[in-house]
Amino acid sequence: MKTILTVIGKDQTGIIAGISQKLYELNINILDVSQTIMDEYFTMIMLLDLSKINGSFEDVKLALTQTSDKLKVKVNLQREEIFDAMHRL
Repeated sequence: MKTILTVIGKDQTGIIAGISQKLYELNINILDVSQTIMDEYFTMIMLLDLSKINGSFEDVKLALTQTSDKLKVKVNLQREEIFDAMHRL
């Protein structure tokens, strides 16, 4: 299953490292990534492959929420089929 991960927050050291480390721990592969700094804010979008995770989608969301709280950023995880469905309408 592919998902889209977005990360937004005040720019600081360690955001990419923290998110990437958690994805590694969850056995999630990063397929594509785009990130930029807009004024003082860090933004990142990742396309992820969750086909090899141990656990559920909800387990992944919880783990990433806990990581985002530590990093003081906002993380959103959405299934790719949501985006596909939006384009079919």
